[in-house]
Amino acid sequence: MIGIVDYGMGNLYSLSQALERLDAPFLISSQVTELEKTDGLILPGVGAFKDAMRALTQQKLVSFLRAYAANQPLLGICLGMQLLFDESEEGELTAGLSLLPGRIVRFSGKQSDGKRLKVPHMGWNTLEFQQADAPILAGLKPDYAYFVHSYYACTSVPEILIATAPYGIAVPAIVGRGLVYGTQFHPEKSSRFGEQLLKNYLDFVKEKKQRREAGI
Repeated sequence: MIGIVDYGMGNLYSLSQALERLDAPFLISSQVTELEKTDGLILPGVGAFKDAMRALTQQKLVSFLRAYAANQPLLGICLGMQLLFDESEEGELTAGLSLLPGRIVRFSGKQSDGKRLKVPHMGWNTLEFQQADAPILAGLKPDYAYFVHSYYACTSVPEILIATAPYGIAVPAIVGRGLVYGTQFHPEKSSRFGEQLLKNYLDFVKEKKQRREAGI
């Protein structure tokens, strides 16, 4: 069972539709008592980092998510991916979940040659794989994905970069370490590539559940 974390700032409809197409059992909840029964979580998100962290705090989900990710898979999508990091400068400096190292920063609006760059980064962009052997990329080749964001993850730990997208800089598009994954783009809106990526996450969750049950 997959749990979709509902804290009032996620695009729940399109994500739930994507899971239905994959015949994946799921529940949508903000209640720890429900979410802790799941085999893996998805943390969606649309909006501002500070507002999202406030909502997670008010619903007593921050400490739960940190503890959950130490033992079971967690996938963050768009703003949900950004929340996985240490902090964000959006609005004012705000602490995140600190599941991945780095800070969320705003696009400068300029390329390295000084030319202007549209912000937000919106629409289809190509992916460049940094770790083609990552489980989340099983059976996939670099393709297009759908982005909508004005801030991006800045990290000094390249080992967490699984795929990037060129947009003035190498934008972290898929990140991960241990049981934690994140996508800056919306896989539920990224056609067959996104659908396969979600399936790969479901397979990852299933494999980890089987290992837990086997005591491995």
